[in-house]
Amino acid sequence: MEELLGAIEALKQSEVKGLIDARIREFREIGEASSTEVFKELCFCILTANFSAERGIKIQKEIGAGFLTLPESKLTEKLKELGHRYPEARAKYIVETRRYSESLKEIIESFCSGRMLREWLAENVKGLGFKEASHFLRNIGYTDLAILDFHIIDLLVKCNLVEKPKTMTKKRYLEIEELQRKIAERSNLSLAELDLYLWYMETGKVLK
Repeated sequence: MEELLGAIEALKQSEVKGLIDARIREFREIGEASSTEVFKELCFCILTANFSAERGIKIQKEIGAGFLTLPESKLTEKLKELGHRYPEARAKYIVETRRYSESLKEIIESFCSGRMLREWLAENVKGLGFKEASHFLRNIGYTDLAILDFHIIDLLVKCNLVEKPKTMTKKRYLEIEELQRKIAERSNLSLAELDLYLWYMETGKVLK
């Protein structure tokens, strides 16, 4: 772990820190926006499950308000045209989730913790598991949840901190999240910040 902590500390002293700080501010701004804007971010996280975050960002920009208005068949066509891997399934999930589009912020504010809200999202929004629910919550300003995508898992495996899970059960997710929490505490970072640093270490990019 010491080697990883050293690498994180080096990045904190570089220009990467400014990029990450700016991204965290952007996340807070999204969380403060209207329910419909927050819903668009939820759609982005539905799209990125088993798909590229970078390509998901491009699709989100292209479709915009269409997440709220396009009929399912047209949304499927658009996702297919834009190269999404699972256009039919993702369009179906997004259309089904529209029932929360106007009340989403109210629902979010009704929960007293990010962990409880993540449980609700994973149970009630089709297409979201723990990872995607954590991703959405981070992108609207929550800072205390880990996003355990394959980039992060691969890095932890390389550092001999975990064994690569054959399947990511909820129990295993929470165990690895606790490890992330310890790394974040020792690095004097939130889990949201830590995720961006680790993602940069694996990809050379600061995305969302």
